Amino acid sequence: MPDSSVTPVKKSSKKLMLILLLLCIAGAGWYWQHSQSANDTGQSGPRRGGSFAGAVPVNAEQVRLERFAVQLKALGTVTPWNAVKVTSQVSGELDTVLFSEGQLVEKGALLAQIDPRSYQAALLQAEGALQETRAQLASAQLDLKRYQGLYKEDSIARQTLEQQQATVAQLQGSLKVREAQRDNARLDVERTRIIAPITGRLGLRAVDAGNYISAANTELVSITQDNPIAVHFTIPEHELQAVLQAYQLGEPLIVQAWNRDESQLLAAGVLDSIDNQVDVTTGSVRLKARFDNPAQVLFPNQFVNVRLQVTVHEQALLVPADAIQFGANGRFVWQIQDDDTVVVQPIEIITSDGTLSMLRSGLAAGDWVVVEGVDRLRTGSKVSRVAPAAAESAVDADADADAQAQPAATPTKTQASDQGQPAAQQPEQKPAA
Repeated sequence: MPDSSVTPVKKSSKKLMLILLLLCIAGAGWYWQHSQSANDTGQSGPRRGGSFAGAVPVNAEQVRLERFAVQLKALGTVTPWNAVKVTSQVSGELDTVLFSEGQLVEKGALLAQIDPRSYQAALLQAEGALQETRAQLASAQLDLKRYQGLYKEDSIARQTLEQQQATVAQLQGSLKVREAQRDNARLDVERTRIIAPITGRLGLRAVDAGNYISAANTELVSITQDNPIAVHFTIPEHELQAVLQAYQLGEPLIVQAWNRDESQLLAAGVLDSIDNQVDVTTGSVRLKARFDNPAQVLFPNQFVNVRLQVTVHEQALLVPADAIQFGANGRFVWQIQDDDTVVVQPIEIITSDGTLSMLRSGLAAGDWVVVEGVDRLRTGSKVSRVAPAAAESAVDADADADAQAQPAATPTKTQASDQGQPAAQQPEQKPAA
């Protein structure tokens, strides 16, 4: 009869050997993976930034202490300082046009002439009626003087004297009416000469000679005064107090007009006036600036970019606006230490013009901050300061090197088909050991 105690021992030995075999297989697999990863790291080379070897190429600038002008930016519209649509104050046939389109004219210059003959006839009629009334008044005044003498001699009744006095007063009133009619007729004759009401530049002629002109309805030409010229623009309501405080000091506030892409300064002027109320629909306030425009650089209805200088700080701590980053705890910059490593430095900003920002706290004059290349930085990263173009080239070169160091991947079915071989027949490519 076989010994029953031997069977359990053999079964336990087999289980133990199986467990040891599995552990050996697992260990071999781990060792192969670890050696493969080390090999890949050696092929791809050291990386820059963070805990990797090498220095990250960055563009850096120093914090500096300089004069800084606080400016508000807005979109403005150029408008004439004065604009007039020239019309006739009397009706009639346009006899002569005496101006050229686009001409610069002075106030009072003769622009056109309406046929004056009918108005001259009306003036003669009014003068004749006036002369007749004057004669009647003179005769009545002589009769009144005679009646006054007769009344003193008690030769006429008092009623006759009073009637004559009333006749003289009536004729005196008629004389004033005739004089007014004469003056109005004379004014109509003068109005047949259409003159420039302001100094400015003429637009295009709207009516030619020979046309009938209706009083106050037919526009002949427009005149715009473009020297000086105005620029209207708006600022948000929350910026109004700073502008008012500077405006009320009495010092002129400088306003600059730039072209559409803000690459060229067109003209510089001063703030002329501020509107008396806030537009409730937009929450903004309208402002008007005055510009000298002798060279006609600014043109009516032209759109310009406006920069309103509110105040000037002579000793301002300035940092490039591109260096400022935003995080969960607010604004910060990557500050470069003496050992060429970077740290996160929180800062506070007073104001910015889009290019430079004025600091309240966080940095000192002479500190170095990273302007370009911040996307690869970590606290403690080693950096090398290079020119902007060199920094961009170094980053691109690193990206190309990383792409080339990656092991070739197994081609997909589409890739295999593009190479002219069925996907199932493509040999599997493994990374080199």
